[in-house]
Amino acid sequence: MCEYCGCQEVAAIGELTREHDEVVGLMAEVRAAHAAGDVDRMAVLARRITEILTPHTAVEEEGLFPLMDADFPEQVALLRTEHREVEAVLGRAGSGTPADPGWPDAVMAVLNDLRTHILKEQDGVFPAALTTLDGAGWDSVDAVRARVGSGLLLPGAAG
Repeated sequence: MCEYCGCQEVAAIGELTREHDEVVGLMAEVRAAHAAGDVDRMAVLARRITEILTPHTAVEEEGLFPLMDADFPEQVALLRTEHREVEAVLGRAGSGTPADPGWPDAVMAVLNDLRTHILKEQDGVFPAALTTLDGAGWDSVDAVRARVGSGLLLPGAAG
């Protein structure tokens, strides 16, 4: 992950990065569950990833992206589309284990895409935000975070 520009020193970017890191760790667990044929575990993990990504995506789409859209319209549009693709596949586990036999492979494919998406944000969006947003912009991003909260568990909380 990006650590060269200092953008993680900005609270909003630091939190988004921690969420990315948690999701990447969960992806490894999904891969192990897939290899073991444990679709129920995959569904549990898909729901946990969704719990993290729901507020994460809101911070990006309601806070960060609108402030960057004028300068990077194609990139922002693509990132939004990728968010919808991830939500569609993971969301199928929202109420239990999907019966569709193709769902496990769809999860694996979308998680591969999500890994690339995370790198785009870490290495592109976040450093660009550091140079694009002013104090008022960061305040508006922080306001979205304050409203939507975090999907990360507090230290010591059960997961």
